[in-house]
Amino acid sequence: MKKNIAIVAGGNSSEAVVSLKSAAGIYSFLDKERYNVYIATLVGRDWSVQISDKTSVPIDKNDFSFVQNGEKIQFDFAYITIHGTPGENGILQGYFDLIGLPYSSCDVLVSALTFNKFVCNQYLKGFGMRIAESILLRAGQKISEKEVAEKIGFPCFVKPNVGGSSFGVTKVKSESEVQNAVEKAFSEGEEVLIEAFMSGTELTCGMYRTAEKTVVFPVTEVVSHNEFFDYDAKYNGQVEEITPARISDELTARVQKLTAEIYNILGCKGIVRIDYIVSENGNINLLEVNTTPGMTATSFIPQQVAAAGLDIREVLTEIIENEF
Repeated sequence: MKKNIAIVAGGNSSEAVVSLKSAAGIYSFLDKERYNVYIATLVGRDWSVQISDKTSVPIDKNDFSFVQNGEKIQFDFAYITIHGTPGENGILQGYFDLIGLPYSSCDVLVSALTFNKFVCNQYLKGFGMRIAESILLRAGQKISEKEVAEKIGFPCFVKPNVGGSSFGVTKVKSESEVQNAVEKAFSEGEEVLIEAFMSGTELTCGMYRTAEKTVVFPVTEVVSHNEFFDYDAKYNGQVEEITPARISDELTARVQKLTAEIYNILGCKGIVRIDYIVSENGNINLLEVNTTPGMTATSFIPQQVAAAGLDIREVLTEIIENEF
């Protein structure tokens, strides 16, 4: 009997549109001969399942089920691809734990920890990871241009502490740009991170683990044609993504080993992607940990899976079946 799989998309942040693209990607990748696959869209209190191009039906929040043609359909597994709240920060994971529905991503604690860039990086710093100097501002807090210049220096990045897809991010080059950048970042959330600029080669590496094996993917090199890897670069083609990266075998092995180490330290689950900057002296600096990475056809993970000579359909099947 086929299992019913929900690809859970949408969310309550600016990244909802990206999430829906990832859901379409995952839908195209999953094995329809093995699974009944549905896209479940969660926006605020409006939870629905897409039945056809024109029809959707509400989800019963008591057990994440829905009714189709008079029949109640229960899901066996949720593949979470919400980027942002509530699917990346542990809220949805807590709900699924309460109703006993297996899901693809990290648990409540790990999701909450990794979603908060400042807390996650400071935590991993305690395990010897190299991170950028940073300042955290919470709602209502202010900072002077002079303090940013003294503690962080220019250029620097001002960005929301939670969130992704480069929404609300500014590369700040002088004191005169600080306040506008802080205001822009606060428009995306209640915490703002001011982070020192690190020059070097930007790399990203994904991996997953099942009960049977650990698979670390090839490393991707990110070469943005914009000031930094911003939304345009990510989604509108203003970037070169080179997989495998044009780096030495020795550096590739170090990045892959570090990725597996961070995965283990945090206790991750499912597919995770970790971003780095490698400075000219060879130091690998952690940027951030992504526990629900993009899964469009052109996203990093599908690129890395293909470069590894793997079948994305088989990889996703392994992740689902690992829960049973």
